[in-house]
Amino acid sequence: MLAKRCGTTNGIRVYLCGSVAIESADRLVRDGDLGGRQGRLLFVFLMSRAPQPVAKAELVRALWQDPPPSSDTALNAIVSKLRRVLRNLEIDAPHGVCTDVGTYRLALPSPWVDLEVARTAADRAEGALRRGELCAAWADANVAATIAQQPFLPDESRAWVRRQRDVLSRVWRRSLLVLSDVSTKNNEHELAVHYASQVAEAEPFDELACQALMRAHATAGNRAEALRVYAKCRKLFRDELGTEPSEKTAGVFLSILKS
Repeated sequence: MLAKRCGTTNGIRVYLCGSVAIESADRLVRDGDLGGRQGRLLFVFLMSRAPQPVAKAELVRALWQDPPPSSDTALNAIVSKLRRVLRNLEIDAPHGVCTDVGTYRLALPSPWVDLEVARTAADRAEGALRRGELCAAWADANVAATIAQQPFLPDESRAWVRRQRDVLSRVWRRSLLVLSDVSTKNNEHELAVHYASQVAEAEPFDELACQALMRAHATAGNRAEALRVYAKCRKLFRDELGTEPSEKTAGVFLSILKS
């Protein structure tokens, strides 16, 4: 069965990145089974905030850019459809869309949720790296990066969707920087440069990426390229921000320059 193959303890896995889906025992609810576009938005919005309740007004804004005059009726219909979908999961515990005093809350018994797994894995990876536990850091960073690089509701442009994409982008960048640092420490030079370069290209003002890329090139024996990375970073900061990179970034540059 799907959930058993994935090794979950409670049998419920929720995927909000990539193709939205819910797995429970031998049941699989796919993106298209959630009641159309609005049903998918409702599920993802509530799930991304679970177990906290969401006010009706906030939920209406999440579903409609210009709410219809009969938004209460429309919302009730979408919630009813989602409740029917969740009932079909046949979970042996109370679950569904709960309502209380003008709020809505999505209740699932201790689900595995990819968004939360990615954030937690990135935190664990950074902690493991600080402790020098390179294998653990590598494993957790790979989990976080794999999830965070998946598209999040790519056909939607709601403000809350864009904010969630920003969160995932930060998780992805943090994870790749861990992978770069681990690769540098393991003398896997091409990988170290590859991961740090990806972050630097995605976010040119990320000084941690600049530092990681300098260290990766220097460890690989390419001192000149490491110095060129700093020169490019410094020019960008001067031209675009009218300032200099931080003392920590300059310190990495100076340590390589003196080596």
